[in-house]
Amino acid sequence: MKYHKNLKEQDWFKLTLVTQMANIGSEAIRAVNWKTKGNDEYSELALFRALELLNLTKSDVKNKKRLKEVTRIYELLVDFFKGENIYKTTPTFIINYFTQFTYLNAVKNEK
Repeated sequence: MKYHKNLKEQDWFKLTLVTQMANIGSEAIRAVNWKTKGNDEYSELALFRALELLNLTKSDVKNKKRLKEVTRIYELLVDFFKGENIYKTTPTFIINYFTQFTYLNAVKNEK
C-alpha cells in the first residue's frame, strides 16, 4: 500500500539525506507518540509511512554509502514496533536519533 500518494520518487530523491531522515523522523516520532498514548492503529499507520519513506531512501543511489545506517534504523523500527524488541530500543532512542536530523536540517536551511 502506498501511504504518501502524492510523493513522487524523483521528488524524494532531490532531497538531501538529512532532509529525508528528518521527514522520516516526523513519522517515526509520531508513531512513538501514538504508541505511548495507547493508539495502536495510528501508531501503526505512522510506522508504515516512516517505513515507506525509508524504503525510498534506501533506493536513492546517492545514499548508497549510508545504506547500512538507513537499513539498520529500518530494522530497529520494525523490531521495536512489530517484533520482540531484541535490540532493546526505547522511545527515547528513536526520538533522539531522529531529532538530530531535524535540527541539522533546520540549521542547514537557515543559511
